[in-house]
Amino acid sequence: MKNVTELVRFDWFIKFMFRDKSDFEILEGFLSELLKEDITILEILESESNQTRRGDKFNRVDIMIRNSKDERIIVEVQNNEEHDYLQRILFGASKTITDNMGSGKAYEFVKKVISISVVYFEVGQGEDYIYQGMTQFRGIHLNDELILNEVQQQLFNKLKPQDLFPEYYLIKAGDFDEEKIKNTLDEWVYFLKTGYVKDSFKAKGLDKAKQKLTVAKMSARKRAQYEQDIKHLRSEASFLRTQVVNERFRIKAEKEKQAEIALAVKNAKAEAAAEAEEAAKITAEKALEKTVIGFYKIGLSKEKIAEALNISVEIVTKIIENQ
Repeated sequence: MKNVTELVRFDWFIKFMFRDKSDFEILEGFLSELLKEDITILEILESESNQTRRGDKFNRVDIMIRNSKDERIIVEVQNNEEHDYLQRILFGASKTITDNMGSGKAYEFVKKVISISVVYFEVGQGEDYIYQGMTQFRGIHLNDELILNEVQQQLFNKLKPQDLFPEYYLIKAGDFDEEKIKNTLDEWVYFLKTGYVKDSFKAKGLDKAKQKLTVAKMSARKRAQYEQDIKHLRSEASFLRTQVVNERFRIKAEKEKQAEIALAVKNAKAEAAAEAEEAAKITAEKALEKTVIGFYKIGLSKEKIAEALNISVEIVTKIIENQ
């Protein structure tokens, strides 16, 4: 691969390297490109997301920071599929709000939370690879958007309720088309997906990342540790993928079995209905024969019997002759 530099995985950087202010510039660049404003990180906030547990590897890696606006930004990388992932990031944002709300303080001190997730699985159906979620208030009759009043605007220095409520970004890195890099944010997504940075990239933070996170520049011990962790991650991903495939085959086999049972039941019902119909037909024929013979024995002519039973004289004759 020409004119590219291999960097340490983003989640590995967050979990094992992002620990002091010298690393802030890298993440500030990523956040600035995504949020389209200059982001300055003041500090890393201690929470469950910051606890480094080697046994966790990279199933879920996240970190919470405080920026120059005193907002809380959660940056998370999720490798393994979770069907309730959207509920989990909602819970995470809500918990961050309550954890950072001082006891006895007015609600005006609720902190703005921005949740940023880099995911490597199908978190939902959609053709894009970056999604933004926010809270808007619109009139159900006029479809007008609610904005803050003058007092609220002065108090919060914000215009809309969505500027106060949690904001969510989902980056589906695995869905990014590496051949379609349109802007500097795409340069970051390219790195998030491939682990490489092209020499031509100009996005904020990537130049610093090349200086700090280049795999080739790591010490032999650190590189061995990194490669071992990546090997473990790939093995775990393969194992989980195998489980998913096996489960899909199991479900498919179960559906095929249920289809076979349903077909057998349908055929059995059809056969039973046919037998019942045949039995009913035989019973009806015997009843007809008995009636014809009865009429004939009391002296009715074949023509009168045929007229009375609404059948042909030939049928009456055949029944009498068979008797």
